[in-house]
Amino acid sequence: MTSVFDREDILFQVVVNHEEQYSIWPDYKAVPAGWRTVGKCGLKKECLAYIEEAWTDMRPLSLRQKMEEQAAVAH
Repeated sequence: MTSVFDREDILFQVVVNHEEQYSIWPDYKAVPAGWRTVGKCGLKKECLAYIEEAWTDMRPLSLRQKMEEQAAVAH
């Protein structure tokens, strides 16, 4: 059986979680708890292209914040 995420012919939404990590989610399904839409909807390739542009730092938000705190203390 083919996963819905392998399909190229259905609409997806771009979603993001509290750690600012991006993913795609089928447009016809309810967005899971802990995730929110970012306003981009389209075919899989369009959504993945959007994520590639928008998600420029793969580190989770909590890690980025911790690193910034440590850098501030070091100075």
